[in-house]
Amino acid sequence: MSDADDPPLGGSDSEPMHGAFTYNGGRVDPGESANIRYGISETYLGDPVRIPVTVINGEHPGPTVFLSAAAHGDELNGIEVVREVAHDWDHSDLHGTLVCMPVMNVPGFLAQERYLPIYDRDLNRSFPGREGSTSARRMAHRIFTNFIEPCDLGLDFHTSTRGRTNMLHVRANMDDPTVERLAYAFSSNVVIAGEGPSGTLRREATAADVPTITIEMGEAHRFQRSLIDRALTGVASVLAEFGLHPESSVHWPGWRTVIEADDEKTWLRADAGGIVDMKRGRGALVEEGEAICTITNPFKEEDDIVTVNAPFTGLIVGVLENPVVYPGNPLCHLVGLSPDTHTALERERTVEQSREQLRR
Repeated sequence: MSDADDPPLGGSDSEPMHGAFTYNGGRVDPGESANIRYGISETYLGDPVRIPVTVINGEHPGPTVFLSAAAHGDELNGIEVVREVAHDWDHSDLHGTLVCMPVMNVPGFLAQERYLPIYDRDLNRSFPGREGSTSARRMAHRIFTNFIEPCDLGLDFHTSTRGRTNMLHVRANMDDPTVERLAYAFSSNVVIAGEGPSGTLRREATAADVPTITIEMGEAHRFQRSLIDRALTGVASVLAEFGLHPESSVHWPGWRTVIEADDEKTWLRADAGGIVDMKRGRGALVEEGEAICTITNPFKEEDDIVTVNAPFTGLIVGVLENPVVYPGNPLCHLVGLSPDTHTALERERTVEQSREQLRR
């Protein structure tokens, strides 16, 4: 993926300076690794709240990249991605530094809740944080100043909220050239463009000159191995693209669509309350007018059945898992596809079906 005019971030022919990774209270020198439990707050009993951080500082110069997960405490898939990169991969030839934060929202993780169980605050709307402010902003400030701002790039892993699930995709501010390069390097099929809401880690990190993308994958409260493995492929591709693992290769996903305009994506919402029967799942390709789901009352009376059809041909990126809805509840996240992308996707799925038949 790298072009001649686009060298690995932090690399040059003149062998740039490569020093220790420092944070308030410690340092990790080149060629060293450290597992850190870093205090970001205190409990009601005055005990410290510490987040786990693994810093791997390679012997060779290169970019500093953070990997973060569980900003929402019940989003578990990203935790395993970050742990495996930090502890299972061979970084003996690492060119640069990895800052791995598998669980940022420790109070939420311990309670298995999405938000901080302190006035129900959202840590991922609290960055870059501020000392002397709310509990959430104080935590965000300590994470941001110590482990985000010193970096050159960032990958922030999320899942859908409970009751819904996402196919793996990237969210990125594609107006920033380095963010765009990072999003492409992660090699997901779908990239949803946008700077993100105020206070989100990717938006505030990018604004602080640490280009960052969000990776959405799966659902809350579980490990989903196929998505974890696919995300690990994306991480390896990023490390190759930016020169941290210079002997590795950048991965091409086979096809890609970048969703930029609002009319290329929509959340379909229920116009009636009831019990949902989803006809198509996460990652499904649907044609315009095709039934995505039906909504019925407990008696399944035909006159009261509501059918929800696709308003345009597209890909279901996110979908309802909890089968009960009120009017206005989201049913699925549908994104449009260009004719070329539609053809490439159909071709890929035809090949997959043929392989599956041969395996049988």
